Amino acid sequence: MPRRAKAISPRATPRQSKRRVLASICALTFTFLAASCHSAPYDPNSLTLVIESNPANLDPRFATDGPSQHLDSLIFSSLVERDNQMVLHPDAAESWETPDPLTYIFHLRHGVTFHDGQPLTSADVQATIDFIRDAKNHSPKRATYRHVTAVDAPDPSTVIFHLSEPEASFLWNLSRGAFGIVPANAAANFAAHPIGSGPFQFVRQVQDDEVVLTRNENYFRGAPPLQTVRARIVPDNVVRALELRKGSADVEISSLSPDMIPVLAKQPTLAVTKKPGTNVNYLGFNLNDPILARREVRQALAYATDRAAIIRYLLHGQARIAEGLLPPNHWAYEPDVTHYAADNARAVKLLEDAGFHAQPDGTRLHLTLKTSTDEQARLIAAALQQQWRAAGIALEIRPLEFATLLSDAIKGNFQINLLRWVGANNDPDIFEFVYSSARIPPDGANRARYRNAQVDALTAQIHSEMDQEKRRALCSQVQKIVAADLPVFPLWFVDAVSVHRRSLGDLDLSPSGDFDFLATLAPNNTPQRITRSAIP
Repeated sequence: MPRRAKAISPRATPRQSKRRVLASICALTFTFLAASCHSAPYDPNSLTLVIESNPANLDPRFATDGPSQHLDSLIFSSLVERDNQMVLHPDAAESWETPDPLTYIFHLRHGVTFHDGQPLTSADVQATIDFIRDAKNHSPKRATYRHVTAVDAPDPSTVIFHLSEPEASFLWNLSRGAFGIVPANAAANFAAHPIGSGPFQFVRQVQDDEVVLTRNENYFRGAPPLQTVRARIVPDNVVRALELRKGSADVEISSLSPDMIPVLAKQPTLAVTKKPGTNVNYLGFNLNDPILARREVRQALAYATDRAAIIRYLLHGQARIAEGLLPPNHWAYEPDVTHYAADNARAVKLLEDAGFHAQPDGTRLHLTLKTSTDEQARLIAAALQQQWRAAGIALEIRPLEFATLLSDAIKGNFQINLLRWVGANNDPDIFEFVYSSARIPPDGANRARYRNAQVDALTAQIHSEMDQEKRRALCSQVQKIVAADLPVFPLWFVDAVSVHRRSLGDLDLSPSGDFDFLATLAPNNTPQRITRSAIP
């Protein structure tokens, strides 16, 4: 087993930090060169995907973490799905209509079955939504469907949703990844053996080891070319890289340190697919903390952060600075917001004006940052620690396993955390989900515990406004307010980058880096050129 690459020392100077990063690269390169030249046997009918962390819950009624949602998208069908341009298309529903803003009628495809052979009917859709809406089940998605007053199933192929008020993002909340149709007779331990109607069916999950899927021979779009998909949980990014180098893994998606990408790209059996991404890394602030409740402190931290330098030196240019949660190519994106270019003098003045005066050793305040144990996250944390020290901020770094990191974020057990939004930020409803005081966990993802009456009113309007231009204007207001208030500090949009077996060709990656392309990836070294929008 290769040795874990060392994180940057808290006392390292910028030059020392850079040297140590370079040393890690050299050590990794040496490991590759020293590795056996014999690759693992290749089975073209099977694909091994290495992922960073264990899926927290494969029951789509509860899944909110990235690994769970990405795997659920392979196991479960939804009513609709999004293509790579974020356009909605039919999935288990072959069509739908909205006779009025409060009524959605879906017509299900005929012949769709669950993996156990049961037909998928309107009763299953009804039961899935009713389960989520039932408070006693404690689904974290309950608030998403709070405007649903009733779901009718007048016949096996028709589902009717009744809403209490118009909801512009309703269809998005019924799309693949966000929503998965569960059998109406699902057992209490459904998460242990989930049954869906998607392209792959669940075989087994071994905690902190692997999730194994096999193709659904009766999938309504035709069985996937791949026979087996094995998602192996490999927390250490050096080990993930080594597995790819040895041929014991076939693909990873946006899980490696950017330093490793050019090293791996030189390997004759590997290739790199890179596309602009929409997943956004951010710093979350706990506004219940008396220090971080001060807006000027949050702004000072933003000005003390040199994001451009981190992107250039640590991320190797594989990201774009984020000024908000929506990506720049989104129709509702607002560019005219408060920008936080690195400005240490301004950071110091904000802290000084807030009463945080420098002590004899230069320290003004002490803060704690919780991050994952992933090597790249720890390097970013070390860079922030170094940058913030110049403004008199002493930062303690606490690396945690991802499940613990997310749990602490939900419980409010943190000062600052380093996390990433995966996929959810492609629709303006993200503003209500993250910023509305009605969406503080467990009813949403306002983990900052942010409370702003104006933002509450605006996000409620965004949620129900059906006119896109009016909705855009509302989104603009919210983006300007939260950019100044800074309950979370968006850092950058990471590119979707995959290192994979060269014989797989150029992968059809989505901007959010999900796993959906595996449903159409053909074995025998020839990827099928099928795009999501071309699927009937």
